[in-house]
Amino acid sequence: MATADATAAAADATTDAVTRLADTRVDHRFKGLPPDAEGLTVGALAAERRSLFTGGFTTPVLALSAEALDHNLALMERWSTGHGLAFAPHGKTTMAPQLLERQIAHGAWGITAATVSQVRVYRAYGIRRVFLANEVVDAAALRWLAAELDADPEFRLFTYVDSVRGVELMDAALREAGASRPLDVVVELGAVGGRTGARTEAECTAVADAVASVSTLRLAGVGGYEAEIPGADGDLVRAWLRRLTALAVGFDEAGRFADAEEVVVSAGGSAWFDAVAEVFAELPELSVPVLRLLRSGAYITHDDGAYRRKTPFNRHPEEGELRPAFRLWAQVVSRPEPGRAYLNAGKRDVPYDLDLPVVRAVRSARDGSVRPVREAGGMTVIGLADQHAFVELEEGVELEVGDWVGLGLSHPCTVFDKWQLIPLATKDGTVTDYVRTFF
Repeated sequence: MATADATAAAADATTDAVTRLADTRVDHRFKGLPPDAEGLTVGALAAERRSLFTGGFTTPVLALSAEALDHNLALMERWSTGHGLAFAPHGKTTMAPQLLERQIAHGAWGITAATVSQVRVYRAYGIRRVFLANEVVDAAALRWLAAELDADPEFRLFTYVDSVRGVELMDAALREAGASRPLDVVVELGAVGGRTGARTEAECTAVADAVASVSTLRLAGVGGYEAEIPGADGDLVRAWLRRLTALAVGFDEAGRFADAEEVVVSAGGSAWFDAVAEVFAELPELSVPVLRLLRSGAYITHDDGAYRRKTPFNRHPEEGELRPAFRLWAQVVSRPEPGRAYLNAGKRDVPYDLDLPVVRAVRSARDGSVRPVREAGGMTVIGLADQHAFVELEEGVELEVGDWVGLGLSHPCTVFDKWQLIPLATKDGTVTDYVRTFF
């Protein structure tokens, strides 16, 4: 587990760079923001504490709930600590340095990345610990990693490797770059028909042998991603996790971690972190300290779709619940036929890869009153065009041109990448800050 001092130091490293985001000028790059705010800094606009509904914002506009973010951050900090897990939330979900900073302030060991481009963003905002949950065989990317590690002794990075050929490519690129620090690698265990990762223990051992044969890499642990197991269910996930922990034990018994400062054992998306906690708790002591590292990312905003259905808190309600933090406000722009309304938000504004949006609230254009919409409340988004949502209305449902419709969204990872600057709003609609993303 990361110590309190180490966590505080990591948080301090991000503060200055994140603070400078408030100096960004508001302009045409940022959709949904008030046109009359053109030229203001983000900090100055935030200080005005405008209303999301009456402060000049144009529709469609995505907002984040300040209360839901606070709740989710505190809940997962408490949950991971209570289960003896270090936490490296996946930063690809948000790619928002302000939110990464808050995750570190809430006890995160570091941040997970999927690409070297993401690591570059993290480093620009002072992130000192990164788990790169992917194979890196790009020579240019490896040269940059080598230079970054050489330039900063406090920078720690772990990355996956799952093939002998991958080891060869990494070694060649790092030697050519003149790397002075070995790159810490984690052997990735996969599953047949799944995503990346060596399929068998024998293949994992061959990869570990290849790592041991070069000086540019250092074996530092084992890891993988359980949610991509075909047909994943509780039994399959736990069986795979036990293979992963057994691999760590076997490597340790064979002396493969002799050069490691600590052994990383890592898994865990947002659907099975309860199983990860259960199986990782069974892991015996090894010859060096073990970092049991969870990597869930979608928790920070949760959602009104896929992750609402998948979250382990559905299985363990006594441990708490996550709250959806997204609300996309669109406006009814057309009611050309009975039983149908059209909103001015579409595929360019909302994700549709896992689920269509759902109607959660309506704000009257006549008097500003907001009414919540219950589940299956007579309004159903049935399709999306580039800039329109098609809403099917049951008979008797009141909805007119000009009304604002609050949509709940599914899949946080594909929400954030559609919005560069997102208002952070309190329950009454007061915008207190703006969250910048980098995709």
